[in-house]
Amino acid sequence: MTRRRVLFLVALLVLLLGGLSWFLSRAGSHVGHSHQSGEAHATGAPAARRGGKSITDTGIEWPSREKIWRTVSLADYNTRIVFAGVTALGAAGGLVGTFLLLRKRSLLSDTVSHCTLPGIAMAFLIGESMGLSGRSLPLLLTGASITGALGMLAVAAIRAKSRIKDDAALAIVLSVFFGLGIALLVVIQHLPTGNAAGLNQFIYGKAASMTADDAQLILLASLTLAMICAALFKEFKLLCFDTDFARTQGWPAVALDLALMGLVVAVTVIGLQAVGLLLVVALLIIPAAAARFWSHRLGVTILLAMTIGATAGLVGVAASALFPKLPAGAVIVLAAVVCFAVSFVFGARRGLLVRWLEQRGVATRVARQHLLRAIYEWCESHAHNRHADPLHLLEQPVPVADLSAANDWSEGRATRLLRLGSSEGLLAWTPGSKTSHLTARGKLEARRVTRNHRLWETYLLHYADVAPPHIHHNADQIEHVIEPDIVNELEELLAGGEGRVLVPADPEKPVPAMRGART
Repeated sequence: MTRRRVLFLVALLVLLLGGLSWFLSRAGSHVGHSHQSGEAHATGAPAARRGGKSITDTGIEWPSREKIWRTVSLADYNTRIVFAGVTALGAAGGLVGTFLLLRKRSLLSDTVSHCTLPGIAMAFLIGESMGLSGRSLPLLLTGASITGALGMLAVAAIRAKSRIKDDAALAIVLSVFFGLGIALLVVIQHLPTGNAAGLNQFIYGKAASMTADDAQLILLASLTLAMICAALFKEFKLLCFDTDFARTQGWPAVALDLALMGLVVAVTVIGLQAVGLLLVVALLIIPAAAARFWSHRLGVTILLAMTIGATAGLVGVAASALFPKLPAGAVIVLAAVVCFAVSFVFGARRGLLVRWLEQRGVATRVARQHLLRAIYEWCESHAHNRHADPLHLLEQPVPVADLSAANDWSEGRATRLLRLGSSEGLLAWTPGSKTSHLTARGKLEARRVTRNHRLWETYLLHYADVAPPHIHHNADQIEHVIEPDIVNELEELLAGGEGRVLVPADPEKPVPAMRGART
């Protein structure tokens, strides 16, 4: 990616985040993204008496047209807040997650997210002991950042100073830090003023409780992360694709790796309130993994990952606004999974459908080549003069029964192959006829296919020391992917003998193969 494209990406992110900030600043109703209706807020009526429904009612009520319109148009102030924050978080997760995925450190994000729990609990205890509010968001996020960074450093230290593998180091650090966090939450629960219920939103996430300050913090952090990634794009790209080469060129690979892990910690911390520490890994990995199915270019993959992450956040916010009983964090992750499933099936580069079509095309090409070579070999074996022009060898009609018997084809397979050759204009054959004729195009193609196969057989026999009983099978595995430049190299290599004839003789037949061959 050139510097101009990097600057364009940064400008695009600035415009995106600026637009989201404008949504936050719009004056509007404070009714919206809540678990209570606007009428209940205004009148103070308890939930058990609204609409004559019981408080124990767990059914999902379908939204009205008015509510759908207000959600789509972002008419409610709280909905705009959550929309701006979660969309920016999804874009930042897709951006950083792409480098993390290419660095093959996907599980590290899960470890870092679990390592933030003891930091949250410690920050709460410190705040309460100092007479401050233990539920201050800046204080809690600071504690989460510290323990998240410590967890990352612990993994790096275990990996560097011992023979323990990466997966074991991640499991050790994750379990130790998360266990410590659970123990501290139990301690907080037994304090006279302690109530861990207020901290549970960092475990499971509660996007609906996001305030304007929280959204602005996410917007600022996302913009900072985007600028850092744009400034270090070349270095991160080199680190992800060839770390050893980066070290030999004098780049500080360790420092760059720590910088990338620091970005992961930042995204994890700002995403705690939206989706929780258990699900924040999904915003880092799933959009990037989905984008990989669509492009092989890093810049395009990053843009797609950011788009998928932002779209997942938008869908989760809309679903939570329309159905208040659905948790926004879980719906965000499910929306990202849907995007991944669509990419997995329909991705233009690595999608399942594209790969199936490619494999089917290869299978069709292989079947066509087998048919043409089988016809050539039959015509060659039944010719009166085997040293005649190969094009004249192919003038005779080929009995379908003889062709099937010589190649051990069933009647159904022979019919499918002949139908394939007829549909592609390579031979003249109609269902039910007992013979087939190669067309002019079919003769040229049959000669080319047989020539490539025998060039490989001759090379394997005289230069690769492959036993004669095995050369046919080995050549059959290679000839279907042979490129024109490889054919030219083989012709030059065999120029003293078989390479100069129009179609080399079959090396499996002793007399024709040895005539004129190099020894």
